[in-house]
Amino acid sequence: MFRLFALALLFPLAALGQAFPSKALRIVVPFTPAGAVDIATRATAYEMSRILGQPVAVENKPGAGGNLGVLDVARSAPDGYSMVMSTSGIQAINPALYAKMPLDPNKELIPVAPLVSLSNVLVVHPSVPARSVKEIIALAKKDPGKWTYASSGNGTSIHMSGAMFTQLTGTDILHIPYKGSSPAVTDLLAGQTNMMFDNIPSSLPHIKAGKLIALATTGAKRDPALPDLPTIAEAGVKGYESGVWFGLMVPAGTPRDIVMKLNGAAVQATKSPEFIKRMTDLGYNIIPGSPEDMGRMLQDELKRWAPIVKASGAKVD
Repeated sequence: MFRLFALALLFPLAALGQAFPSKALRIVVPFTPAGAVDIATRATAYEMSRILGQPVAVENKPGAGGNLGVLDVARSAPDGYSMVMSTSGIQAINPALYAKMPLDPNKELIPVAPLVSLSNVLVVHPSVPARSVKEIIALAKKDPGKWTYASSGNGTSIHMSGAMFTQLTGTDILHIPYKGSSPAVTDLLAGQTNMMFDNIPSSLPHIKAGKLIALATTGAKRDPALPDLPTIAEAGVKGYESGVWFGLMVPAGTPRDIVMKLNGAAVQATKSPEFIKRMTDLGYNIIPGSPEDMGRMLQDELKRWAPIVKASGAKVD
């Protein structure tokens, strides 16, 4: 009789574990709406909500180069209902860049799945009298400190793409940080700043419309979204390579079975024909993988970016 009673108690607990998710989930975007991270997150959330059978809301919490958004999720209950679309920049650049980090993103968050990657693109306002990387360098050397590049915030891949450029070319181009790619692009379109090393998806529509002039992409090889553009290395800046990737993370302590349920849904989301078309049309590369894959990617990024940040002299209090 006691064994039957004990088994009866276990059945509801088992059912409870299998019921995840039993309510709405959320994915925090640590940047403003309409930027590359936001676009990828909304496409992912839409697919995951269909797969998991529960709404997946997207919340934008920008600030401090993405630190505020990841902090929000790190402080959430480790139950799988709060995720953050973090970036290789937040995880690997910010710890070296910020003098006072509000958290250790590589200890207080754990990987769920890498999802997409992309290169950045060097774009200039049409009023800038340069149509090549060499001409930008010449302008910057002729008038040090006169020209400006916008970014989505201190420590982002957009910022560090610019920092790497000025470091390798020996130029003095003033960095103007914003709270996200969208407001940075808005000011660039208005001519308030001169150039930007923007994520391809957020600048691509403006490039196609002729409102921004694209000069080169930042990856190791030419980007499928802009195949006629040289890489910055091809354009004469030897050793230049910069990009970024995004992936889902949850608070440390989240149970393994929940992490794997989320991973399965995220990976399945990347196989949706609608997701594939939207992402590839906008210039993203789709890179689904396991939590372990993402963990290895993070370690590689940490080894790569820490010395670059140090050499650049960039620091944020």
